[in-house]
Amino acid sequence: MERTGIITMKGNPLTLVGPELKPQDKAPFFTVVDQNLVPKTLADFQGKFKVISVTPSLDTPVCDLQIHWFNEDAANQPRDVAVINISMDLPFAIRRFCATGGIDKAIALSDHRDASFGTNWGVLIKELRLLARSIFIVDPANVIRYVQIVPEQTSEPDYEAAIEALRKLM
Repeated sequence: MERTGIITMKGNPLTLVGPELKPQDKAPFFTVVDQNLVPKTLADFQGKFKVISVTPSLDTPVCDLQIHWFNEDAANQPRDVAVINISMDLPFAIRRFCATGGIDKAIALSDHRDASFGTNWGVLIKELRLLARSIFIVDPANVIRYVQIVPEQTSEPDYEAAIEALRKLM
């Protein structure tokens, strides 16, 4: 399934692959890998609220700001909240980025292998094979409670709106 008219990059329209997820949808399955190539799925965060920050590429200014914002916020969240960043960056690049950038609270994962997160969650950018900048909040029962797909990919997400949505759920 392909969707158009949702996002742009520097004003240029792009195509998203996958379904349009909405609040109250069951969170789709995915398999991504951590910095050591260990597979991770939704089940690895069972029983927790999941704040999923999705970035096109960590080595870009806006993505850098986004993961740092969520890393800082993660330090203020209770233990039953997992703050996760998913990108198409290679695990080795994620490890280097997190080590040099001091990312130690947000869990940075890679969808590079199969693009299963991007495809199943409807945020895979067809033309670039990157993930669309977005935020999802998923409750402990794996029901999506909040969705924000940033229309212009070079813009930051509305962090406060996402965290306010999380606060209302807790």
